[in-house]
Amino acid sequence: MSLSDADVQKQIKHMMAFIEQEANEKAEEIDAKAEEEFNIEKGRLVQQQRLKIMEYYEKKEKQVELQKKIQSSNMLNQARLKVLKVREDHVRAVLEDARKSLGEVTKDQGKYSQILESLILQGLFQTKYTEILENLILQGLFQLFEKEVTVRVRPQDRDLVRSILPNVAAKYKDATGKDILLKVDDESHLSQEITGGVDLLAQKNKIKISNTMEARLDLIAQQLVPQIRTALFGRNVNRRFTD
Repeated sequence: MSLSDADVQKQIKHMMAFIEQEANEKAEEIDAKAEEEFNIEKGRLVQQQRLKIMEYYEKKEKQVELQKKIQSSNMLNQARLKVLKVREDHVRAVLEDARKSLGEVTKDQGKYSQILESLILQGLFQTKYTEILENLILQGLFQLFEKEVTVRVRPQDRDLVRSILPNVAAKYKDATGKDILLKVDDESHLSQEITGGVDLLAQKNKIKISNTMEARLDLIAQQLVPQIRTALFGRNVNRRFTD
């Protein structure tokens, strides 16, 4: 049975509508899938960039924190250095005061000195200057152990030292059993600015021992600097050992 032209047109329209509906559904499916893939890719990219940004700022925070620690450490070190410098200046000032006070020993040869009796010189000058000179010369002689020794002194001490040399030679012989020839250096002398003491020379001035007041103070000060610091500033809590 043949179809009329109207039926044919109707079937064609029906087929076209079906195809169009299928195409629309397919297009919607493709759009939905594309949208889903787009959202997934967008989320991935956003998360990736977010992680990069977080990593960047985390790195910046670490750099800032490290810079703060470095700056804090530098400032702390500078403060410590300033404290140490002030302490060292104070110790030097104490030693300088002691050095200036040494002159009190020689102003009055019969007067007992009270210089730093509890802090630095530990009683070294608790005696007359004459006896101090004798002890300084004897100590140097025991170190030299020579037969002939020249004693170099300040100009103002020459007569005093000449007067005590026989007694020093006798004490040296009693201690060692050996004679010694002592003489005062009349060609050269110690500076008048120093506070006292002697230099001992032997072997044509090739050997020299300095036993001036300043030399003894420097020697004793080096040994007693830790005690001086403790006396001035208290015990250092950061030190585990003190010997």
